[in-house]
Amino acid sequence: MFPELKIGQFTARVPIIQGGMGVGISMSGLAAATANEGGIGVISSVGLGLLDKMDRKNYRKENLVCLRKEIRKAKAMSDGVIGLNVMVAISDYDDIVKAAIEEEIDILFLGAGLPLKMPEGISLEDLGSIRTKIVPIVSSARAANLIFHSWEKRFNHIPDAVVVEGPKAGGHLGFKVEQIRDPHYALEKLIPEVIKIIEPFKKRYGKDIPVIAAGGIYTGEDVYKFLEMGASGVQMGTRFVATDECDADIKFKEQFVNCKREDIGIIKSPVGLPGRAIINKFLTDVTSGIKKPFSCPWKCLKTCKMKQSLYCIADALMKAKIGDLTNGFSFAGVNAYRIKQIVSVKELMDSLQNEFEEAVSKLQGRKIANVIN
Repeated sequence: MFPELKIGQFTARVPIIQGGMGVGISMSGLAAATANEGGIGVISSVGLGLLDKMDRKNYRKENLVCLRKEIRKAKAMSDGVIGLNVMVAISDYDDIVKAAIEEEIDILFLGAGLPLKMPEGISLEDLGSIRTKIVPIVSSARAANLIFHSWEKRFNHIPDAVVVEGPKAGGHLGFKVEQIRDPHYALEKLIPEVIKIIEPFKKRYGKDIPVIAAGGIYTGEDVYKFLEMGASGVQMGTRFVATDECDADIKFKEQFVNCKREDIGIIKSPVGLPGRAIINKFLTDVTSGIKKPFSCPWKCLKTCKMKQSLYCIADALMKAKIGDLTNGFSFAGVNAYRIKQIVSVKELMDSLQNEFEEAVSKLQGRKIANVIN
């Protein structure tokens, strides 16, 4: 059976974290369904205010209103572990983190940037007493080392776990284009490196710091492989898109069922990072230089160069979420083409469990054969 995944006082009976996917792909519905099946369900905080019909002049305020609503809905639907994915690069990062802690979200997953300091309004005393656990998302041992050393020096405190996201993930990637297919940056290389970096901190602080593998993990056999390498759990995003409970429109989900391997490619995002997506006419147009007119309610990403951008990525992702793929597109992991049908979260978890058990059985069979021989 799957081993448990413990992060602080929170225990998931399945060592699978459903990745946070925006805009609006993983909201309370998907997060609660995952938590109910024993995993850790994660809401994506980015752009939630775009999904409500509201006065965009008050976007920042409305984003927080929608965030609190989603956290409360997820908690009402599940007694399991609920997390929130927050991009460090968003302009209202401090507000989002503070609101999530006030709502007593179980776990904060902080990615798209290095969380080297506390958000405004969170004191060192708060850091030691809050219920919420903090888990940075990194793409290298160097980044993990920088975060943990910075926290130790500034706060005499360290994060509660770390997610290591490799170059096979969907969405924005923490790698240069030439590194994406370089085996030296493969997740299989990164996990042992990060485990080695984290070990001294575990000893100094006398606490377990789970290392979680992410990016391109697709089967229960993959889960087993990374647990055998020393990871305490895995994070999976793409597999959870093609589920009944995923919060995206059916047209969004059907893209994943219908796409082919050659449809998945690397794009250059308006925010200056490479990303992996399902290539459609919208992306073909902007790649060829066709501008998609947009108005910006406010600069939601710190790094966005809106005057130079051919399109608004937040708006494009929001349009895709509601099924308008003419005016938007979908991020996807490298294995999205392997999805053949839409299933329930329970069916997905059951299949991953079966594949995991088969991987364990194969290993035991090989060990017995070696003993006999």
